[in-house]
Amino acid sequence: MYALARSLLFRLDPETAHGLALKGLDLANGLGLARRLAGTRVDDPVELMGLRFPNRVGLAAGLDKNADHLDALGALGFGFVEVGTVTPRPQDGNPRPRLFRLPEAGAIINRMGFNNAGVDHLVARVKASRYDGVIGINIGKNLTTPVEKAVDDYLTCLGKVHAHAHYITVNISSPNTPGLRNLQFGEQLDALLGALREEGRRLDEASGRRVPLAVKIAPDMSVDEVGLVAKALADNAIDAVIATNTTIAREAVAGLAHGDEQGGLSGRPVFEASNTVIRELRRRLPEMPIIGVGGIDSGEAALAKREAGADLVQLYSGFIYRGPELVGECARALKE
Repeated sequence: MYALARSLLFRLDPETAHGLALKGLDLANGLGLARRLAGTRVDDPVELMGLRFPNRVGLAAGLDKNADHLDALGALGFGFVEVGTVTPRPQDGNPRPRLFRLPEAGAIINRMGFNNAGVDHLVARVKASRYDGVIGINIGKNLTTPVEKAVDDYLTCLGKVHAHAHYITVNISSPNTPGLRNLQFGEQLDALLGALREEGRRLDEASGRRVPLAVKIAPDMSVDEVGLVAKALADNAIDAVIATNTTIAREAVAGLAHGDEQGGLSGRPVFEASNTVIRELRRRLPEMPIIGVGGIDSGEAALAKREAGADLVQLYSGFIYRGPELVGECARALKE
């Protein structure tokens, strides 16, 4: 069924197809059909970050930026769903076209630019949702906020989503917001994580509810750079790390249609790069939970992420190409 739907959707502009697919999923969910698309959810519970995940397969941030489709996506058998990236104020993102398929490589290039309806809209949608699974909320900064004041945006988002998230992800690795990746290193990273950790503890104490903090990092780092990031995560008592975001490398798609488009490359070409980062993180952070993402398009690929050191995995591009059946396939591979 999904193969037929995909063949029709792939004739459309990618962003238009994305919106139609999510609306169709909402309709299917309203008719009680969404769960049938993925089959019975795989029961493979695991406890990490003080949370109980029904299985190890989640949906990565970016697919549902505003939590507008949380119920429908949550019905597809995921062990957890991450929404966002959300910013304090609504923003349109970059001009279209800004989303490109590279089917020969099982890849996608996007330069969306954190387009979203703002944190207040997302919070309202999460509150209205009936989804009872684990919800991660991915937070970022507005384009117009200077990098040196980025901490203000992250703190604003943290304060507003804290009561509604099971965990919160700090996105400092998108290549589509100028200067954002500079926050991954040195004093800027320590200052940002220190401020967020301090405010997170204050909010935890005030609410009587602990909400873990995760950080999402890029694949485009040397071994030494990964080591510096790992040290900052440990020094600031961050609860988990998500590895990795999209890559700016283009060697794997050179010569393909759209292969030279600006933006972040996701899907199969980032698979090994993200695995390399995961292995280095696991070596340096033996106890920290790692969520592996990047190029998972089969159960075997999910298992490879686990063998590299990931405790949980997330799907995005593979989910676009393979559809809901990939969720169960990956969850069963990891369980077995």
